[in-house]
Formats: sequence, C-alpha cells, structure tokens
Amino acid sequence: MAQQNNHEQAKEATPTVAEEHTYSTDSPEATDIPNSNALDPKVANPQTNPNTAKTTAPKQEKPVSQAKAVKKEKAPGVEDKPFADFIQQDYLPALQKAIAAKGVKDLQLSFVKQKIPVRGMEQLGECWQIVGDFADGVRHFRLYFPDENIQGKKAFSCYEGKQPSVLESFLIDERKVTLELLIWGLLQRLDAQKWLGRN
Repeated sequence: MAQQNNHEQAKEATPTVAEEHTYSTDSPEATDIPNSNALDPKVANPQTNPNTAKTTAPKQEKPVSQAKAVKKEKAPGVEDKPFADFIQQDYLPALQKAIAAKGVKDLQLSFVKQKIPVRGMEQLGECWQIVGDFADGVRHFRLYFPDENIQGKKAFSCYEGKQPSVLESFLIDERKVTLELLIWGLLQRLDAQKWLGRN
C-alpha cells in the first residue's frame, strides 16, 4: 500500500511532456510548442530575405489627425441663401452669362413680384418672376416661383409679341434644384423654342 502511494506521488510530481508544453490561461507567457505558422528563423532574417522585412517588422500605428477625427462640415451652397439673395446675387448673373454664351446679345433680365400674365391665371395673385426680354423686345420668357423657394413649385411661359397663353411646369421631377440645374433647365426650354444660337 505504501508502495502504491509513493508511485502516485511520483506521478503527480513529475509532469508529462504535454503538461510541460501546455500553457495556462491565467499566465500571459507563450509556449515553446512549435507552430506551423511560425517562420523559420533562417528564412525570417530580413538581411538574407528582404521579403520578410514587411511581415516581421512591428506594425506602427498611424497617428489620427485632428482634421480627420472631426468630421468636416459641408460648407453651405449658394442654394441655401435666402431666396431673393440667391436669385439676385447668383442666378441672374449666371443666367445672363449662359444665355450670352449662346449668342444672345441684348438680353434684359429682371426680378419682379407681380401677377402672372397668362390668361386665366390672374386669380393666382402675385408671385416672384424672372422676366427676360431679347431680340429687340420681340421674344419674352418668364420663370415663376409661387412658393418663393427654388425647391418649391416653378413654372415657365414664353411668347413672341403677345401675352403668353400657356403656363408650363418647370423642373418638377427634380429632387434637389441647384444653380446649375436652374440654368440648364431654362437654356433647354429656350433652345426648344429655337430661340438660341443659330436656330
């Protein structure tokens, strides 16, 4: 019996090979068990194998710049200005330049609040309008803003000589109206009348 107890004590005192190489979860130390992912020291030497310099070099963290850490706020666009300021300061000068580039030399533009001059629309009252006259006062167009907002309802009319008889919707399918879109839309509409360039 004493011999059996001595044998059991000897077993407990002598660790097995597996126990020697097994690491404890409560200890941060690594084991010396060979790993198939470990590089051979001869191959991993960056002096003899330059390809390993990238893989074995310690990874350096890039400092986060304060400019990137703080999300950049988008500068407000010209379209965010108050309606009248946007029309007078940005839209009218840009429209004058764009129509002049199409060959119209005598364009007169104005921004007025008055009744819609289309027959049957007088009851709508006054609204802001861009009035354009050219070709020696023969050709006229108007762009209407009944909501006093470029993102709101817009209408268009044009005529030669007489008062306009038709009021058309203008850029109604656009989700966001920009300065460039307002210019493009009006140029397209005047070009459809064959009023621009050599038309």
